[in-house]
Amino acid sequence: MVQLAASTEPVQDGRIHIEKINAPFLFTLKGSAAEFGAGIKHAVQQRWLELHESGTYVRLKTDRKDLLVQKESAN
Repeated sequence: MVQLAASTEPVQDGRIHIEKINAPFLFTLKGSAAEFGAGIKHAVQQRWLELHESGTYVRLKTDRKDLLVQKESAN
């Protein structure tokens, strides 16, 4: 979840629209809606993501470059 957010270019003020991570999670990775919700909840609890109260966007709480480097080294 966090890596999807990190690979998405944010719009103003670091906002990442939730549909920009929801669509790849559901359709590319074939995750379920329940898994998406659980993943977002876990990422917020771990303080990796900040979810806006409206549920329309998230913000990364971790440096984007660090996350992308971790993803590349895992492959």
